[in-house]
Amino acid sequence: MTPDPVRAMKQVAAAVIMKDGKVLIARRKQGELHEGYWEFPGGKVEAGETPQHCLERELMEELGLKVRAGQVIASSEDHSGHGSFTILAIEAQHLGGELTLTVHDQAQWVSIGDLQKFSLAPADRELAEKIRDLSRCL
Repeated sequence: MTPDPVRAMKQVAAAVIMKDGKVLIARRKQGELHEGYWEFPGGKVEAGETPQHCLERELMEELGLKVRAGQVIASSEDHSGHGSFTILAIEAQHLGGELTLTVHDQAQWVSIGDLQKFSLAPADRELAEKIRDLSRCL
């Protein structure tokens, strides 16, 4: 029996944290998967974990930020040599913590309209377009 490709896809939670009309993005440091690309920070959803819990855990581990994850606002897919993933853009509220970089070498608050100026990872590029379109409706 052939495995169902939809079920075989792993999920990645990506944070959309807004502050003063800007969104947080971070650049993967050298030696990391997708090094040099900017992304909406987050990580892989582990077994038995909701995407929201994953996002809260990953942002604390990788950025030292305490957030409250909300609803999924967009999604995209990534099919690379590292597997197939569904990336879920989740709105998140920053509750506290000092920004500390571990798997990233830079982080910036960027206006949604300027996201296309950054070298975003392919799946994050698609998310950025969807988020930009959503922001125009608000």
